[in-house]
Amino acid sequence: MPLVGVGAVIIDSGRVLLVCRGREPLKGHWTLPGGALELGESLAAGVAREVLEETGLAVEPVDLVELVDRIHREGERVRYHYVIADYLCRVVGGTLRAASDADAVRWVERTEWNSHSALALDPLTVRVIEQGWQRAQALQIFRQATA
Repeated sequence: MPLVGVGAVIIDSGRVLLVCRGREPLKGHWTLPGGALELGESLAAGVAREVLEETGLAVEPVDLVELVDRIHREGERVRYHYVIADYLCRVVGGTLRAASDADAVRWVERTEWNSHSALALDPLTVRVIEQGWQRAQALQIFRQATA
């Protein structure tokens, strides 16, 4: 049975926040912060909790970016199946640190997620980040990088 998950596209000062996963699925890969929804938890509350647990940042979910399937197979066997609600979020407090099941966290410039950088982001993750970026620009509610 698929599990419901949440993810956060957190954009601030022209950068997006990524985490390096400390556990399966995708252990060792850079991706968006997020995780499984808890029983009785709303999507917005779940994304805020997961971001706080993994990154130390308090966020406010602003808008749903995309609903995606993440199906991880080993041969013919389905190992993980998540239906993930990815939200555009803004930082409202906290102190950035890697915690919970994130081994590392870092702000990433747009050129790093749109290129073949050492981050080796999954194409689906890049698509969600780019959609979140475009939505943030359209809403004009995020701080831009200062020169």
